[in-house]
Amino acid sequence: MESSRMWARVNLAALEHNFRKIRELAPHSRIMPALKANAYGHGAVRVARRLPQADAFAVASLPEALELRAAGITQPVVLLAGFCDPAELAQIAEHQLNPVLHSQWQIDALRASQLAVDIWIKLDTGMGRLGFDPGRAESLARQIDGLRRVRLLGWMTHFARADEPGNGHTQEQIVRFERALDGLPGERSLANSAAILAWPEAQADWVRPGIMLYGASPFAGRSAQSLGLRPVMSLFARLLSVKMLPAGSGVGYGSTWVCPVDMPVGIVAAGYADGLPRALPAGLPVRLPGGWGRLIGRVSMDLMALDLRECEAPEALQEVGLWGDEHTVDAVAEQAGTIGYELLAAVGGRVARVYLG
Repeated sequence: MESSRMWARVNLAALEHNFRKIRELAPHSRIMPALKANAYGHGAVRVARRLPQADAFAVASLPEALELRAAGITQPVVLLAGFCDPAELAQIAEHQLNPVLHSQWQIDALRASQLAVDIWIKLDTGMGRLGFDPGRAESLARQIDGLRRVRLLGWMTHFARADEPGNGHTQEQIVRFERALDGLPGERSLANSAAILAWPEAQADWVRPGIMLYGASPFAGRSAQSLGLRPVMSLFARLLSVKMLPAGSGVGYGSTWVCPVDMPVGIVAAGYADGLPRALPAGLPVRLPGGWGRLIGRVSMDLMALDLRECEAPEALQEVGLWGDEHTVDAVAEQAGTIGYELLAAVGGRVARVYLG
């Protein structure tokens, strides 16, 4: 067993399998894996090093990009939200990063800087977040063409409802994007994980896989296994204590759970400071060597409590499996009323990563 109080086993062979699956699904597209949020909690540098065949990487912020460059990652690194301050442009140019422009102020900042930067432009075709109005595409292309040291690599958009395969909103976004860019130079990138799987007509020149790369499903009600994906992260914690509590005993802050009978209760070294939601529901199952434990009481900062009545011979220092191959992060997320994205990305910095394969 690992020596840490809490650890994530990251299966790099499963990561490679999922990358090959993406290549199989989008054989004519280049692949830009999303490494934002520390590669969805998996460790951005280790993931990037394991994927030398990736054509580029996408991150959310300048510090994330600089971490990759400091680790010797040489592939193109795309800043999905562009830059947040014109002062970032000097480092963007120095490290040859590719910001995605979504607002006029960013174009104006580039013009004022006179720095050599290769950029993408984002169009808002129906997400309602970042991006220019598609009707401005032609004028945007002219503006960029007028900037002597700025090169337009391509155009992006992002889907709002690609995880709903029967919903026509995605097709409408595809049409808006294609019409806006008709006849304009530059490569195209539309497809996230859900679109790679459900909307092959959106794959275009570049795809941007996120959650599927890490072996979780972008679709409610469809398992990653059914999509041919393998879970990359399994999350574990140490069982610190096992004791018998008498009937009527309250467990945890607020005594929100009361023992109905005399029963064994385990205390696990995992809490919301490690990324587990405080609102995880009572009854959530976790795996122990002798069976299943079930969450009781409130998740606190560093600890959580388990009902161990279904577990044979529980002992302190045993390994507790919070999610993994047998009990997937998607299953845990569904029971917790959230999504796998949130659980994976929230796995905290004090959780040790152990890399396999």
